[in-house]
This record gives sequence, structure tokens and C-alpha cells, in this order.
Amino acid sequence: MLGECGMKARDRQALKKNSVQLLKDMVVDELLIQILQADDVLTEGMAETILNEPISFKRSSRLLLILPKRGPRAFSSFCTALRGTEQQHLCKLLMSFRDQESSSTEIEGDISFKQDSTSAKKRFCDSTLPLPTQECAVPAKRTHTQESMEMCLDVDSPGTTAVQPCTPEFYLSHCAQAYPMCSSPRGLALVVSNVRFEPKLSELDTRRGGEVDEEVLRRLFFELDFTVSVHKDLTVQAMRGCIEQFVQRPEHAVSDCCAVCLLSHGVEGSIYGIDGQLLELDWVFESFDNAHCPMLQNKPKMFFIQACRGEEMDGGVDQLDGDDQTQTSGCEQRDAGRDEKSEIQRAVREENESGRLRVKLPQRSDMICGFATLKGFSTAAMRNTKKGSWFIQELNAAVRQRARDTHLSDILVQVNGQIKEREGYAPGSAHHRCKEMSEFTSSLCKDLYLFPKYCPSN
Repeated sequence: MLGECGMKARDRQALKKNSVQLLKDMVVDELLIQILQADDVLTEGMAETILNEPISFKRSSRLLLILPKRGPRAFSSFCTALRGTEQQHLCKLLMSFRDQESSSTEIEGDISFKQDSTSAKKRFCDSTLPLPTQECAVPAKRTHTQESMEMCLDVDSPGTTAVQPCTPEFYLSHCAQAYPMCSSPRGLALVVSNVRFEPKLSELDTRRGGEVDEEVLRRLFFELDFTVSVHKDLTVQAMRGCIEQFVQRPEHAVSDCCAVCLLSHGVEGSIYGIDGQLLELDWVFESFDNAHCPMLQNKPKMFFIQACRGEEMDGGVDQLDGDDQTQTSGCEQRDAGRDEKSEIQRAVREENESGRLRVKLPQRSDMICGFATLKGFSTAAMRNTKKGSWFIQELNAAVRQRARDTHLSDILVQVNGQIKEREGYAPGSAHHRCKEMSEFTSSLCKDLYLFPKYCPSN
């Protein structure tokens, strides 16, 4: 039998004999790990090591290797954690095996399920440790009492590394088919983040972990050589004013692109202000289109938002600037007779007066927008209260690692792939598991390479 530094023999035996079932069925999520941390069974380093494992089997395996070395209370705390994460069947399996092994002896340290479960809940609720939660539920407006049911697995969140620099060779071999990306700063980046909603005006919960997304995006775009402005906790009216002011900033004229990140609760096609009112995303896109933001015509505009879209017939607008703003008319003239001599003369006169005809641009072009969830499915976007939202985590990691040699559309495909592999914890669903799927839309007309940390000489 191990001493005080190890688990009791009967408890170790229960874990060992039931390890196959545990590895098969157990969900090791952040809530379970935090309960074990609150009982001082796991250290912060151990918790990080377990949660950084890429797949569920490896997380479970590593936890089962650590537990027998964490003292005589580890088994009891583990059972309590299983009950606290709706895995009572595994808890009962372990306890039944241990009771059978020691049926003739009164087992010291046996846990009372009811008492420990109650104390665990109280201990966990009183803890300052952050909980994971969904970005929004359906309907998006929800009461605070539902928040305890909105938790997520966040076991594979990416670490932060420096943005990898583009090489001169890569720039020279790809700049011809890409949007120009030579300005320094590259452009302006706007981050609007609504975290705390006004309780008198809205039933929306605080977006715990939203502050993490703010800082992640601020650092990311700063390293990509953007001028970044962050605005927090805005009403819909304030959001409109902030975006209108951003659109009019004169720096756009000398920049090669811009980025807009909107972080809030949302429904399809809109996001919430802290006053519980909705801001339509179509209005946001319209604000940056070729008619309303001529300084950004023919320049890529990036959006990262947690909501959906719509579409509208395009009448076209005149292009106001750029190297290709004019060209000779490509329209065919009809074969005029002698009796139409005056009409021909008028057409020639009008052409001479107006010069070359302006090129038309679509109402909306050169935009790319990443969404945390799919359009039309009313699914929740998962957000970890300690590490931020899944979508922003994966976007941050992918851009930092791949922007040096990958255009943004392909980066967002990689983000989709990473999101597809992640799992969330949802009590009441089958096996307490849920998923998220991100997507993006694009009207880009060239490859959008950010060419990080490379400034070609003029």
C-alpha cells in the first residue's frame, strides 16, 4: 500500500480494473479538471498538460496515469468530479467495484454522493476559476439561470506564438496575383467587443472570456502591422457611430486593407448591443461597400463576426479612383443610316465632352468575412471563459503560423477544419457532447496575402 503520497490500494485497483470503460466513455472537460484543481488533486501544470492533449482518449489516459500518485483523497475527488460533470454512471461503476472488493470491511474515507456533490457544487460556484460557456443560446436572449448549462470542452486550445514572417522570396513569387500589401501600417483594424450587458435593458449574460478575445485580436493585428482600435461594451447607437467614424478615417486612403472584428451575442443576421438592441450586419457591410467607403475601393476588407448574412440586387456605382478607374467603352454601337447623322454627331460630341467612360464596380466587392457558426442553423458559438472563443483561438493560431505563406481564404479553410474537430460539453445532449462549425464568405478578386513583417522597398 502506498503512503500518504499515493492513492490507497483498493482505489488504485478500482481505477485499474475499470480503465478500459473509463477510457471509452469518460469525457475529460475543463469543468472536471477544475473540480480536481479546487480539491488540490491537480496542479495548474498538470491541468494544462491534460487539457493540451489533442484527443479525448489521450486526455483520459493521462489523467488516469496521474491520479494514483495524487494522494489518498484523489479517488474521492475524482468520483465527485464525475458526478459534477453528469457522468454518474462511471462514478457508480468505480464505487460498486470498490465496495465489492472491501465488502467485509468498513471502508474509511467512503464518500457520500449527495454530500460531496452538494459541497462540490458549492465549492465550484464559489470558486473564482472561470467556466466555459456558449457564445449564445437559442433564443439568443436568455436568463442567467441557464448559464450553468452552457459549458464547453476546451481541451485543444492553441498556444500563442509570434507571427511568422514572410520571406522576400515568397513575396516576389506571389505578389503579382495578390492584392497590393506594401503599406506600413497595412491598414486600420477595428475591434468592437460587447462583454457586459446592461441588466435593466437586456437579459443577455456577461460574455465571460470576451476580454480574452479582445486582447488576442489586438495583439494579432498589432503584430501584423495594423493600427488597432478596441471599443468595449457599446449600445447599438454607439456601435453605429463607432463604425461610421471608422469608415470615414482618412488613413484608409493610404492603407492597403482594413479589418473589422465584432464580438457579441447575436442572432442570424444581427448582433446585440449592450442595451439588448440588434445591429444588422448587412448595414455593417453596406458601410464598407464601394459606394459608402470609396477610400477602400479595390482594397480587401476583412470581417470576423459571429452572425449571418443576406443578399440584395446590385445596381452598380461609379469607380472613383485607382489605376483602372476608366477605360474605353466596350459597348457595341448600332449601324446608323444617313438619316441618323445628327444622332451620331451628338454621340460623338458627348463622348468628347465626357472623355473615357468610368469603369463600373459592383456595389459590394473585395470582402471576406469569417463567421463562428453556420448560416441558418441557429447554432451556438463556443467560448471558453479563460481562453476565449473557439473561433478566435483558431483564427489567431492559424494566422500566426500560416500567414507567411498562405492567403486568407485558405487560412479560413484551415480554421474550419480545426473547429470541426473540436467538441463541446452540453449536459442533456447525447453523451453530453456538442459541436460547432465555422464558415466564411468571400467576394475577394485576388489572393489576399498579408505578407507579415515584410516591407518591400519602393
